[in-house]
Amino acid sequence: MKKIISVLLSVITCICFLSLNVNAVTFKPSFEVYGQSVILMNLDTESIIYEKNPDMEQMPASLVNIMTAVIVLENCQDIESETIRADKSLYQEFEDYEYQDDLRYGEIWDGDTLTVKDYLYAMMLTSSCEASKILANYIGKGNISAFVDKMNAKAKEIGAENTNFANPHGLYDSKQVTTARDMMKITLYALSVPGFEEIATTEEYEVNPQSYITPHEGTWTWSHSNIIMSAASDFYLYGVKGIKTGNLVLSGRNIITMGTANGISYMLVDLNAPFYDKDGDSKYYHIIDAYNLMDWAFDNFEFKDILSEKEEIAEVKVENSDGNGYVLVKPAKEYKTLWFNEIDVTSIQKNINVEKTIQAPVKKGQKLGSIEMKLSDEVIATVDLVAASDVERSFVKFNMSAAKNFFKSKWITRAFIISLILSLMYLGICIWFYVYAKKNPKGGFSNKKIVKKLYQNKRR
Repeated sequence: MKKIISVLLSVITCICFLSLNVNAVTFKPSFEVYGQSVILMNLDTESIIYEKNPDMEQMPASLVNIMTAVIVLENCQDIESETIRADKSLYQEFEDYEYQDDLRYGEIWDGDTLTVKDYLYAMMLTSSCEASKILANYIGKGNISAFVDKMNAKAKEIGAENTNFANPHGLYDSKQVTTARDMMKITLYALSVPGFEEIATTEEYEVNPQSYITPHEGTWTWSHSNIIMSAASDFYLYGVKGIKTGNLVLSGRNIITMGTANGISYMLVDLNAPFYDKDGDSKYYHIIDAYNLMDWAFDNFEFKDILSEKEEIAEVKVENSDGNGYVLVKPAKEYKTLWFNEIDVTSIQKNINVEKTIQAPVKKGQKLGSIEMKLSDEVIATVDLVAASDVERSFVKFNMSAAKNFFKSKWITRAFIISLILSLMYLGICIWFYVYAKKNPKGGFSNKKIVKKLYQNKRR
C-alpha cells in the first residue's frame, strides 16, 4: 500500500509542477543576490516570481538529505518504534574524507540506539552525516548503493531529470549534481510525504539516547541550521521555517526554505552562494539571500485582480440576429495573480483577438476569441473571451441572407458561365448551319456525285 501511495503522490506532484504558471512574470529585486542558481516560488499559485540560472548544474551538498528523508519515510513502516544501533564501522568514510570542513555531526556515537524518527531529525536539522548513512544502511539492508538507486529512481519519477545522487549524505562527489529547478521539484514532492514537513520545519528537537558503549549525559537538543527561523538570530524573520541548508568547500553554501506572510506562502531554493566576501571574511551569503528574498516577497507582493469575468471586453457583429446585431464578449473566467506592488497593473498590455463577424444563433459562454496579457515582452496569461448572452437567429433574415448568398455562390457563378458558354456554342452552330443552308438551297449536304451514286444504287 505504501508503494501505491508513493506512486500516486509522485504523479500528483508532477502534475502540479508541470502545470505551473510558466507564463507568469518574474520580477527582479533591487539588491544583489549572491547564489549562482536561485528560484523563488509562490506556493499558492505555484508560479515563479524570481529566478536566476535555475537550470545551471550545481552540487546539492546536504540538501541531498531531503531525498534521503523521502526514501526513509516511504520505506519504513513505523519511524517512531523502529530503532537502529549506531555502528562505528560506517564512520570510516568520514575519517578519510578530504574536506573535513564539509562534515556536520549530530554527535551520535558508536553504540547509540535511536529511533528512525530521531535519526531523521538529526539529519534534517543538523545535516548529521552519521544519521544519513545509518538510515541509508538500514533501509538499504546493508547496501547503501541500493539505497542511492532508490533516490535516483525517485528523482526521475518526480521529474528531476537533471539530478543524479551518488551518496545519501551530500559529501563531495563529482557525479552528484542537481539544479535549483530540480531541487524545487524534489522539495515540493517531499512536502507531500506524511511526516516530512513536521520534521524539516522543527526548530529544535530533544532526544534521550540509549547507549551500550558510552552513556550520554542528560538530554540532547538538535537545533535547525536555518537560523532565519530562530528569534535569537540577527537574521530572524517571522514566518520563515525550515527546510534544509548545506555547504561544501568546493561548491558554496546552499539553502532551501519556506515562509508565509499575509496569508501568502513562498519557497526559496538558493544554490552555490559564496563562503567569503571580497576581503576574505566568512559570510553566510545563503542566509543573507534567503532573508533578503523572503523579506522582499513578504513586503512587496499581494494578490490583485487583473481581469474580472464580468468585464465587457468587446463586441462582435452578429449576422441574421433576431434583435441586436452584436453580442458583448467577456472573459471566460477571472484572472487574479500575485503582483509586485511597485508596478501598476494599468501597465499590463491587453491584446484582444475576437471574431469580426459571426452568424446567429450564438450561445452564452460560446468562445469568440481570447485576450493576451503582457508586461513588456513577457506573457502573463491568455484567457478565452466568450459571449455574454444568447443571440437568437431571425428566420426572415436568415432566409433572405441564404437567397442572397445563393446567387453570390462561386458555384452558381461558374454554372452560369458554363451555361453561357454552351449557349453561345449552340447559337454559333445554329448560325453556321443557317448560313450554309442559304448557300446551298437544295440542301446543305447535296454533293452531286454522292447523290448520283445513291440514285443509281437505288435503281438497281
